[in-house]
Amino acid sequence: MDKASIVVDPAFKIGDIDPRIRGSFVEHLGRCVYGGIYEPDHPSADEDGFRTDVLELTRELGVTAVRYPGGNFVSGYNWEDGIGPKADRPRRLELAWKTLETNQVGVDEFAAWCRKAATEPIMAVNLGTRGVAEAAELVEYCNHPAGSYWSDQRVRNGAKDPHGVRLWCLGNEMDGQWQIGHKTAREYGLLAAETAKAMRMVDPSLELVACGSSHRRMPTFASWEAEVLEHTYDVVDYVSLHSYYAPRNGDVASFLASGVDMDEMIEAVVASCDYARAKLGRSKRIDLSYDEWNVWYSGGSWQDTVDPWTEAPPILQDEYSVMDAVVVGSLLNSLLRHADRVKIACFAQLVNVIAPMTTENGGPAWRQSSYHPMALAFAHGVGAALRVEPVSPLVSTPLYGDVPQLDATVTYDESSGAVAVFAVNRSLTEPLVLSADLRSLPSARVVEHVALFDSDRDAINTKDAPDRVVPRTQPAPSLADGRLEAELPPLSWSLIRLTTTPS
Repeated sequence: MDKASIVVDPAFKIGDIDPRIRGSFVEHLGRCVYGGIYEPDHPSADEDGFRTDVLELTRELGVTAVRYPGGNFVSGYNWEDGIGPKADRPRRLELAWKTLETNQVGVDEFAAWCRKAATEPIMAVNLGTRGVAEAAELVEYCNHPAGSYWSDQRVRNGAKDPHGVRLWCLGNEMDGQWQIGHKTAREYGLLAAETAKAMRMVDPSLELVACGSSHRRMPTFASWEAEVLEHTYDVVDYVSLHSYYAPRNGDVASFLASGVDMDEMIEAVVASCDYARAKLGRSKRIDLSYDEWNVWYSGGSWQDTVDPWTEAPPILQDEYSVMDAVVVGSLLNSLLRHADRVKIACFAQLVNVIAPMTTENGGPAWRQSSYHPMALAFAHGVGAALRVEPVSPLVSTPLYGDVPQLDATVTYDESSGAVAVFAVNRSLTEPLVLSADLRSLPSARVVEHVALFDSDRDAINTKDAPDRVVPRTQPAPSLADGRLEAELPPLSWSLIRLTTTPS
């Protein structure tokens, strides 16, 4: 049986893991909002119309921050449409996804939902069809205590206390030709800089995210970030990254190595940020907000499956398999091993739309396969990320060449003594023995080994079989003389938990 090895040492610290790396994304798209988080007629709905089964799954998942209201949606959105009496709210043609927006959920409802979900709101502003004034007024509405026009409107609308939104995205994917109000890097950079200044005049405590490239294949990738930051460097804190993955032309080997592409994208954007820092002669460092990431199959095919201008149509409702969950686990590894620069990450999206959980209108909610590596990584990938350099057999891929069969990340929480080893075996057919050198942790002992795998790589969870794909407890790894050995099944994601506290 092939063997791979890593060395685990708390001295090899990459960086502290920001809790907001465990974020998600709720957009007015398909059934994410209506029929997802909000369904007033559902048997589980609370007094505000929120599905309590979705709230429970969100809290269980451990989501720390949620980006809202888009996404492509935000570039044509008038936030004022979603406040005040619901009977008076306008029904709008929503141009990004060609649906009908009822505006029954808006800023106040989302803030209330976040409080119930025990998560932090991340708000995006429209820099497609709107600009400086509307963004500053939204900050006033959300964060100013009272005594001004927009803050008093919030109070009259039932929210006496400010929503206290600290993290804001300056538009969405503004480099994309598909984006309503698409702009060049210079146009966007100038607008984003002025918007950021005005928003901070209302609330100096804000953290702001500038739009990076929509994906790595954009023709302006990297140069976009560099030019935008020349205009915005002094007034923003983060640059955004977006990427989605799926097998192309049946290329499963490259799909399983998607984390390699994510690693390279992160490192390229870091290089662009640091180039701007050097060129401008600044000491401040810009970090990264990976505020859209996931496996996504359906792409543009949704336009062929639903009629336009309908309310909350069932679009982009991907079903995720065992293989997809393993890839999601590998993407989580990539985010963790860049904890020194990736401070925010939002998987897209939370429910129904390319999501780890699915609902039926009037019916149940259930966890998709991808829910499980997320929940376990969110719960145990805490403290600091440690640098590990796997020595591993190689797997050949058409897109990335030879890549390690083992993809591994390790975290260490000094306060609790907890160690978590997250390991992916990328081979479709061959098990792998993982050997971990733990001599720097002489008191370490194994807590558990759980793995997500299945003989049917296409197995999924459904309404009738919601637990078809779940993590399984594995035999405890051996640990002797400072060396741990564990067997990783083919095509699997594993979590090996250890503790360094005395028994």
